[in-house]
Amino acid sequence: MSNIVFNVALGRLAYYTSLPAANDALILVPLESSGLETDAVLRDKDTLADVVAGTTNEQTTIGRKTLASVTATVDDTNDRVTLDAADVTWTSPTGNAVGAVVIGYVPDTTTPSDAAVIPLTKHDISWSPDGNNFTLAIADFARANSAA
Repeated sequence: MSNIVFNVALGRLAYYTSLPAANDALILVPLESSGLETDAVLRDKDTLADVVAGTTNEQTTIGRKTLASVTATVDDTNDRVTLDAADVTWTSPTGNAVGAVVIGYVPDTTTPSDAAVIPLTKHDISWSPDGNNFTLAIADFARANSAA
């Protein structure tokens, strides 16, 4: 489950997860643990370019991953929508330690731009890529529910 939902994505999670455009996608972006800004600072960032404009750095050695099998499931019993995706695996990853990953919505994969990527959720992790395969289990990366 996410640690924060970026303010720009509040109320839009289920919509973006439905992948409404012809060439859109959700991506997973690893962030280095060193220099990682606080949740209070990050939640106000409106684009991926904004997220990495401060002291927060993308961990570029292992690379971004496009999420597969993305689903938005309406749960009438619990009055919420559960958002999920397939687990992500990096093969023989190396590089700087990872302190978080961000799931972002890419509105057009034919002309991707960090300034167009909308950060949806941030998930804290603690991982030092050491050359061994690493699988990040994704189980309900976010839940959106109605405020009663």
